[in-house]
Amino acid sequence: MSDTSPIVRAQGLRAYYRLGAASADHEVRAVDDIGMEIRRGEIYGIAGESSSGKSTLIRTIAGALAPPLYLLGGSVTYHFGDTDIDVYRLPAKQRRALRWTCVSYVMQGSMNVLNPVRRVRQSFIDFAFAGSGKPMRDFFAEVTAHLQTLRLPASVLDAYPNELSGGMRQRVAIALATITHPPLLIADEPTTALDVVVQKEVLGMLQQAKEAVGASVLLVTHDMGVHAHLADRIGIVYAGRLVEEAPAAVLFETPRHPYTIHLVGSLPRIGDTERKPALAGSPPSLADPPPGCRFHPRCPWVMPRCRTEVPELLPLGPDQRVACHAVHG
Repeated sequence: MSDTSPIVRAQGLRAYYRLGAASADHEVRAVDDIGMEIRRGEIYGIAGESSSGKSTLIRTIAGALAPPLYLLGGSVTYHFGDTDIDVYRLPAKQRRALRWTCVSYVMQGSMNVLNPVRRVRQSFIDFAFAGSGKPMRDFFAEVTAHLQTLRLPASVLDAYPNELSGGMRQRVAIALATITHPPLLIADEPTTALDVVVQKEVLGMLQQAKEAVGASVLLVTHDMGVHAHLADRIGIVYAGRLVEEAPAAVLFETPRHPYTIHLVGSLPRIGDTERKPALAGSPPSLADPPPGCRFHPRCPWVMPRCRTEVPELLPLGPDQRVACHAVHG
């Protein structure tokens, strides 16, 4: 029986951008009371519109906060093996040491990782050599073998990033993030700006990397088609809050939150010639979100209580949670 215990548990997370002199008068509530778990060996997808707080959420889970982004409440606990780590109780130096050893990133845009004026070989040295504890020759023998398992030629090590295509750079970024065999891999929009053929290759490599190192994956993308292809469970984020969570098959078959219903309904289907209706309005400003349910100005099911009461994220079925007054009656 596979172990489905949580490898990450986040509770009551509130991470705000505070502008000026860290004043509460100028807050952007990018992550506002989010609780979730990532299980061992699963791919957990986070979906939502641009500026909904997805990237801030994963930075908070990774313990990678820096001013003007502050943690105002909540906790993140890693369960690695027999060790429980309360991330935000660690000194900053120990928290940084977790990254690229226990937690690795595939960042949005591979050039954010690869130094444009240094060969790819140097990036592996910078990120992974010191922690390997091996002689340089043995370290690069391991790197070459790792590249081969991910269908990358060893010749990429001697290339400069600009000599590689966008898809190749993104695949190198995945190899770099997984060379340390981290238990948690975070992928932030890994297929942005890639054509559909390269997207398929990158997604396949991400799945392969997850299986090769046995990692859990936190996958962030606004592309619901990518989630349908890869994710085991999906959390839907709207305006800094988690509004629905369910296994991928359940969420695509029976979405319950009106925002999720719109996201799933907007997916193109072969043979469907009907025009997809647009969602009225626009996402609210996270500097001045509406009271109550943040989706209520755009919601077709809005009720009076939606304008004043924040809906709780409550269980609806096996492994499914929804935050909606209408759904819960």
